Amino acid sequence: MSEKKMTSSRRHHLKSLILQIAANWLEQEKKDLVTAKEAYMAESCPAPSLSGDQAALMDTCKKLHALLDKIDEDRYDLEAKVGKADKEIDDLKIKVVDLAGVKKPALKKVRMSADAMLKALLGSKHTVNMDLRANLKQVKKEVKEEPAEAVGDWRKNIEDKADRKKMFETS
Repeated sequence: MSEKKMTSSRRHHLKSLILQIAANWLEQEKKDLVTAKEAYMAESCPAPSLSGDQAALMDTCKKLHALLDKIDEDRYDLEAKVGKADKEIDDLKIKVVDLAGVKKPALKKVRMSADAMLKALLGSKHTVNMDLRANLKQVKKEVKEEPAEAVGDWRKNIEDKADRKKMFETS
């Protein structure tokens, strides 16, 4: 199937033909709409007979006003129903959002110091300054000194450990 490319003049000609056909359809649709409106009006609202005396015309006007009042009442009732329905729809949309819940983003791991963590938990008014790393360094230094003294009396070792325990309890 070797298909040749369409020339630009041929393509332009076909586009103009399609546009002409569409324009004709739109015109015909407008004419059909006008005739349908006229047919409906002729069927629903017969032409008023204005021949007669003034009393007959007044009676016709009163009937028309009564019909207009009835239509206005119906329109008002329908507007109230639509307003209620719109309000109910809005409430249901809110309920749907509440039931579905807002998707929370995945939490990221954040490296935070102990001071910053305590400040975040307790607020900026309460400042607790804990130098945990200094305590760890102090313990490490004592651990390095201990193996040299491990040869001594076992009672002395127990007293040293008790002193270290007291140090942690006081800080």
